[in-house]
Amino acid sequence: VQLQASGGGLVQAGGSLRLSCAASGRTFRTYAYAKAWFRQAPGKEREFVAAISWRGSTTYYADSVKGRFTISRDNAKNTVSLQMDSLKPEDTAVYYCAEGKAATKYDDEYDYWGQGTQVTVSS
Repeated sequence: VQLQASGGGLVQAGGSLRLSCAASGRTFRTYAYAKAWFRQAPGKEREFVAAISWRGSTTYYADSVKGRFTISRDNAKNTVSLQMDSLKPEDTAVYYCAEGKAATKYDDEYDYWGQGTQVTVSS
């Protein structure tokens, strides 16, 4: 399975970005996996951002992004998105999409990872 993240870039504080992640390489039950976004800022450990169950009925968010970020998925296209609004400089990081059997905040629960996309928020 390959995950390809896109949509990162440079934005001013208060602005918005939408990240997308497309999965490929699985031929059976392509939709039946939870998806998540994590991020890693320079000099910091990777941290959980958001997760969504395979049906899309359950979502989880880190407290730091709750109310500003929205995770969604399109099972027909096997994609997951992260709408990021009211961005802050502290949101600057490389954002990674991940796929696993259950939607959790623990990165070791995810089996597949994308290559990461850089998000930079200027003040």
